[in-house]
Amino acid sequence: MFETIVIATDGSDSVRRAVDVALDLADRFDATVHALYVIDSGEVESSPDEVRDDLRDALDSRGREAIEAVEHDAVVPVETAVREGRPAAEISTYAREVDADVVATGTRGRHGENRFLIGSVAERVVRTCPVPVLTVRQLSGE
Repeated sequence: MFETIVIATDGSDSVRRAVDVALDLADRFDATVHALYVIDSGEVESSPDEVRDDLRDALDSRGREAIEAVEHDAVVPVETAVREGRPAAEISTYAREVDADVVATGTRGRHGENRFLIGSVAERVVRTCPVPVLTVRQLSGE
């Protein structure tokens, strides 16, 4: 049923549970796992010129740590990628490129005006991704 699973991770606690669930699915179905981190180009471009390169490097480093954490926890091989762009668009593009059966991502479960003020990458992925998206909500107290 699942041959290729993309795990969209930012290394946050809210994604940790999604990583665990996706890795469990991959183990059960002997699926190929792709761990993807997207450097938010909007965040980089909106930063002052004098810190832009340092910010990009810091986000790249954080991304590599996030995907290494996925590799560490996996019992199946993991292909990794760090990309730069608009996160939801990059996740959708990557899912198409690797012919993913599902994209797994975490969500903090924000509702109401907080969702609109802060925005939600997971929500945009659900709305725009051409493949099914598994959103895993962070449990309260995590």
